[in-house]
Amino acid sequence: MNKLFIPVLGSFGAGFGIATLLTNKNEIKEILSNSQSLKAATVLNPPPGSHLVEYKQTGVVSNDDLALGNVSRTQQIMKHGYPSLDNLRIFDNFVLSYDRRNRVANWVFEHMSFEKMRPAESIDRGKCEFREDSSIHQYFRSTNQDYKGSGYDRGHLAAAANHRSSQALMDQTFVLSNMAPQVGKGFNRDKWNELEMEVRKMVKENDNVWVCTGPLYLPKKEADNKLYVKYEVIGPQHVAVPTHFFKVVLCEKQGEYKLYSYVLPNLPCDQSTPLSSYLVPVDSIERAAGFLIFDKVPRKLIKSINGK
Repeated sequence: MNKLFIPVLGSFGAGFGIATLLTNKNEIKEILSNSQSLKAATVLNPPPGSHLVEYKQTGVVSNDDLALGNVSRTQQIMKHGYPSLDNLRIFDNFVLSYDRRNRVANWVFEHMSFEKMRPAESIDRGKCEFREDSSIHQYFRSTNQDYKGSGYDRGHLAAAANHRSSQALMDQTFVLSNMAPQVGKGFNRDKWNELEMEVRKMVKENDNVWVCTGPLYLPKKEADNKLYVKYEVIGPQHVAVPTHFFKVVLCEKQGEYKLYSYVLPNLPCDQSTPLSSYLVPVDSIERAAGFLIFDKVPRKLIKSINGK
């Protein structure tokens, strides 16, 4: 099968990512830390009649509100701010921003608690089917045909196992706008799955957990001493294959917060490498992705970042 790669020459300030073959932890941190800051281009006050109006934040949501369900589910999920307002898709249990050029999400947000994650007895993952997101114009949506024969898994960004409280909620996670091409063996089915399970463990240990997950396209220095972003695209729709993925986890317990931020290469990972080896400063992810994450949380309330 012929594979198509898109090379992009860059003096990278903003962070279009670490290349596919870059796996060393120190290399990842060096590239991320050397990226210049990029402010998120968001419309904070969309004009009257804009479809973005309904996505505006409506103020601070208290812990009591979260516990009593006095706010909408979307407000619960996005309590700590939207990274951007670009092509938002609001689902019953997660929210995403869609990148129409790359045919994958910019980010996906989830809110979890032990109660909300309690599985229903009738849940059957086998009943779920991968399907196109019909809310996205056909020019810009990914399809099952894109993944067929590509060698990549349709990798969940909002993990299906996080949404087992009803069949309908799990079904929604199989929409293709929630997918990105992921290496199967060694990554999606192994190390990435291990990280998803670690997040669910955090849910059991905390009152609330928020998760922001997304792709990265990171540069690599080549033989000519220049930085390039190179990533494969698959299928008729040219769906971008991210070089890396990030997951930022915010845990809240009794009003205090802990934050964990991971970056993993989209490659088979050594299963003996602990997840802690993939922890990076959250600002390095923000610089590379081009938006801020959990920026509405007062930093004085965050008692621990990456376990420190």
